[in-house]
Amino acid sequence: MSTTLAFNFATRPLVPLAHDYAHGASEPWHHHTCAQLIHTLSGVVRVETEQGSWVVPPSRGVWLPAYTRHALHITGSVAARTLFVDPLARADLPASCQVVQISPLLRELIISAITLPEAYTPGSRTERIYELLLDEIRGMDVLPFELPSPQTHRLKMLCDLIQQRPGESWTLERASEQLNVSSRTLARYFIRETGLHFSDWVRRARLAIALTQLAQGESVLRVALDLGYESPSAFSAMFRRLLGVSPADYFPVSESDLPR
Repeated sequence: MSTTLAFNFATRPLVPLAHDYAHGASEPWHHHTCAQLIHTLSGVVRVETEQGSWVVPPSRGVWLPAYTRHALHITGSVAARTLFVDPLARADLPASCQVVQISPLLRELIISAITLPEAYTPGSRTERIYELLLDEIRGMDVLPFELPSPQTHRLKMLCDLIQQRPGESWTLERASEQLNVSSRTLARYFIRETGLHFSDWVRRARLAIALTQLAQGESVLRVALDLGYESPSAFSAMFRRLLGVSPADYFPVSESDLPR
């Protein structure tokens, strides 16, 4: 997908676009003058921003407000359906980056929007679909997939190390020894810079890695061992607690069944 697309909102409040990515594809740092909702029908997208990163699993979405600088990294074959939204379309559109739940209704509306004409008459079916899309965007549930990035150099180095060695035992005490500070000091600074407790950040980092590995076809056993879990059942329990389903149930969609 081009990172320099220009969008005309003179005749409609949003512009839909269908785009498929091959495994390993990426988009460099860029921004749009409009808001953006990326909905993935398959595969995993990792979105990097200056505030942190977001992992977008299949059937979910990520919302990016206008002018948000971001880069995309693709794992698996990603079928993306994107809405570029006029930031003035509604006064109460989400104001921050967030991974969101895509309801069945919103999913079907996004797919339907791909075929809608640019120009339409007031009161028409096309207008009602566009307006309902905006209503559904305002009501999207936020999912806990953000991995905030700390701002200080030492904490960034620590977070990078954890992501490089996710299978090791990362307790607050071990991390504080790594930085030569007290565990109480590290806990205080970690919450201040990321908004998360240290253990919650580690759990989200491992989940992001797990989603990426599972999207590449790795077995639940291999992913569990790579991330330091004692057994696949322990990993599956964490996965189900955060996502509501087991790892085996999370990537069931065959690409041949995907709507185009």
